[in-house]
Amino acid sequence: MPSDYDSDPARYRLGMRVAASYLHPSVTPLHARIWELLPERTDLVVADVGCADGGLAAARPHGRAGRVVGIDRSAELLIGHPNPAIRADASALPLADGSVTAVVAVNMLYHLSEPLAAIREARRALGPDGVFVAATVSRRDSPELAAVWQPQPSTFDAEDAAAIAGRVFSHVEVEWWDAPLMTLPSPVAIRDYLIARWVPPGEAAAAASHFTVPLAITKRGAVLSCRY
Repeated sequence: MPSDYDSDPARYRLGMRVAASYLHPSVTPLHARIWELLPERTDLVVADVGCADGGLAAARPHGRAGRVVGIDRSAELLIGHPNPAIRADASALPLADGSVTAVVAVNMLYHLSEPLAAIREARRALGPDGVFVAATVSRRDSPELAAVWQPQPSTFDAEDAAAIAGRVFSHVEVEWWDAPLMTLPSPVAIRDYLIARWVPPGEAAAAASHFTVPLAITKRGAVLSCRY
């Protein structure tokens, strides 16, 4: 999948704002759900690989013990992440063997030509009873917009993610989502949703005007919890 986080960080940030603004109030946001999957330990250390500007750190529940170490290749997005934040590659983590309690990869493994290398790195960095949590989208995400935009097949789609992770971890639990979790209330909201998915702004605005609003969007994907 394309990656423009250094050259156009506004596109990524727009996508995050759209998700936060139009997700149904009854739905647990993705980063908050990931915290629910992490062990509650006073010595918790989470390596957030592909952390961007700190969505996981910002979603930490009040009073929750532990430390988040942000790791990303984008120097531009890391500026916004609280310390510690490290610029590094997912396939060569700057972490000692067995040094962290959890490794998290939220919607980032599909950017890699070989996600298996990053998953192996995650396992190497995990200590005993550690957990690797990865989230990714489906090839059938947002079907209501299929006439304008469809996800391109990637190296780590939700349909294949468990099988790929299972080559490294012996226990892989999959939590699927497939429901109208978001409602876009206006053509502007539809335009912004499309721009966040690499549709050129002019094309996104033109396409958005043809939809009836409010438009419910079916979100499809999966969260994996992996242990060895």
